[in-house]
Amino acid sequence: MTMSSPKHFSARSIFNITASVGGLALFLIVASLVLVPSLLGSPFHDYLLGVDRYRVPDSVSLVNNQTGVLLLPPNHAQDGHSDTVTREPSPDPDVPSSLADATKGVTDGTLVTKSVSTSEAPNPTKVIQFGELPSPAIFNGSGKSDLGNSDDDLVSSNDISAVVLPSSQPADSRLVDSRSCDLYSGKWIYDPAGPLYTNNTCPMITQMQNCQGNGRPDKDYENWRWKPEHCNLPRFDASKFLELMRGKTLAFVGDSVARNQMESMLCILWQVEAPKNRGNRRMQRWYFRSTSTTIIRIWSSWLVHKTSEPFQSVPDSVVKIHLDLPDEDFMEYLPKFDVVVLSSGHWFAKQSAYILNGTLVGGQLWWPKKAGKMQINNIEAFGISVESCLTAIASHPNFTGLAIVRSYSPDHYEGGAWNTGGSCTGKVRPVSTVVRNGFTDVMHEKQVSGFKRAVKRARAGSKLRLMDITEPFGYRPDGHPGPYRSPDPKKITKRGPNGEPPPQDCLHWCMPGPIDTWNEILLEVIRREFEDKL
Repeated sequence: MTMSSPKHFSARSIFNITASVGGLALFLIVASLVLVPSLLGSPFHDYLLGVDRYRVPDSVSLVNNQTGVLLLPPNHAQDGHSDTVTREPSPDPDVPSSLADATKGVTDGTLVTKSVSTSEAPNPTKVIQFGELPSPAIFNGSGKSDLGNSDDDLVSSNDISAVVLPSSQPADSRLVDSRSCDLYSGKWIYDPAGPLYTNNTCPMITQMQNCQGNGRPDKDYENWRWKPEHCNLPRFDASKFLELMRGKTLAFVGDSVARNQMESMLCILWQVEAPKNRGNRRMQRWYFRSTSTTIIRIWSSWLVHKTSEPFQSVPDSVVKIHLDLPDEDFMEYLPKFDVVVLSSGHWFAKQSAYILNGTLVGGQLWWPKKAGKMQINNIEAFGISVESCLTAIASHPNFTGLAIVRSYSPDHYEGGAWNTGGSCTGKVRPVSTVVRNGFTDVMHEKQVSGFKRAVKRARAGSKLRLMDITEPFGYRPDGHPGPYRSPDPKKITKRGPNGEPPPQDCLHWCMPGPIDTWNEILLEVIRREFEDKL
């Protein structure tokens, strides 16, 4: 047998070794492509395969007390694709959880439309951000509608798909400083979490505002929440409120709408503690023992001095309103209040005579012809009364608390006044466009003007605030009792054969209902004032 030369043997050996190493390397590469992704997860797998797409997250985190909505058209699922995503609340109410890879690089207003077929995942999803809600979706509190040109300008809860975060960005980059955020420019959004209480969990509801107890058949009006444009309005935290108001007194002063708000506050707080009734004939007074917090209501229909005593030619049956004198019924208790919320305006539509600096200057539904032209009508009188009341509060030497003017509460008597065929019957959701009410608009304007004049005149250190709810709540005709004012099973709730509306209340607010948002705003105003001083 012929032996190979050493030189030939060496070349073949090197070739065999090289081939073996190459084969082993190829095997390792193939194995890594198969085994490593299963160990490290799909993001690494996507990276290795060069996949360039948005991944659908397993869940979406929602910050506590932060509500957003997805309102999708009824036919939003097509071709076997589903398109909603939800997450559980984050345990930290101050730090939003990210939307993971689903919103990486996505800014506010971005719609992530990548869908996954039902064969790829059990819950295929699509993420929608706040700024890109499909219409009809949201109801705007800035005087304009965000809805499309749909014949149906109302949104049903059946259109609700999920609740998501506005953005994956950190809270401080997405929202302005909550202390400077405008609470009154925003949108109404649907919150499937429901109301803060029910008519069965609060014994404080006046029967005329107990809409569910009076047989109102719909409930969606209880579930809409107000979302300011640049910050979040947290869901009311009763325990936090009581702690902020530890040892303090909150007083609601004004008309029946003030009572409406006070009862809403008590119903919310009642869910964590039943207060003690320590009231009398002059005031309602409720005491929360855990924090020594007191809630008070004092009736004051005009917030300024009224009398039935004779004055010149004014008939005894006409109430005399002294526009330049504050109502002593609450002023004598003012030094005991830490926060006072003022409500007025609607009584200026009632018959009355106006007196300013001891002179008869005008009236409402009364004025003698021989007296000549009135100097002041009821609208001007309202503005003057606001200035007079606030000026007296700000100048009181023993009052160091916070005075809040809750702006004119809009009524929704469409097509007439309360006694001339006006109606809110059939309103079951927020509207897309406010039906302008000239009286409401001008009353609000005069109230704000009176507030601003009082601020200019106030002494240094005075704390006067305007809680400007008028425009946002113009979108909520659904929030009134309407014809559901009593539990009477024989009450009329439908229009008559000639279209005449049934007797109804389109001024006060159902409980629970939109009025609960007033107290969420109130809590935020109080928080801004007191939280740093605890």
